[in-house]
Amino acid sequence: MAKILAFAGSNSSTSINFKLVKYTISTIRDHDIQVMDMSKYTLPMFSVDLEKESGYANALVELKDDIQQADGLILSVNEHNGNPSAFFKNVLDWLSRVELKFLDNTKILLMSTSPGRRGASSSMEIINNSLPRFGGEVVATFSLPSFNHTFEKKKGIIEEELAKEHQQAVNSFLAAL
Repeated sequence: MAKILAFAGSNSSTSINFKLVKYTISTIRDHDIQVMDMSKYTLPMFSVDLEKESGYANALVELKDDIQQADGLILSVNEHNGNPSAFFKNVLDWLSRVELKFLDNTKILLMSTSPGRRGASSSMEIINNSLPRFGGEVVATFSLPSFNHTFEKKKGIIEEELAKEHQQAVNSFLAAL
């Protein structure tokens, strides 16, 4: 049984990426899964001056520790203007200052979704290229386009082909753990 940490790269209380994360973990059995609601995390914008003056928040160090104690990470990233949100970029900036290789030996299922037809694929691509710098290994990816038309709260992913792609990504991730 692997330990999995799951969260979305969004601080919105109505995050569709967090809905995708919660759906994804509902499909996984026989693993220890910790879900984190990032809308409850508050971090100031990173600056070297603030880092020197105040150091690292306890919540940040605890997040790094939770990530490092996990065998795998399920992460769904949102997109703002074709890029990862400033919130998530800020989280990565802070984590990498606490410990550059904070993802060392961590297997990652990287996902994204948006209301648009590209499913936040630009943001997912940027993050997919960034995570190995921190020691993570992205073993599977999945992008859900047109969230409002392809996902229902009680049913999950309602388009058959997309549901199959999602399950294949989950299965690949679990096989890598």
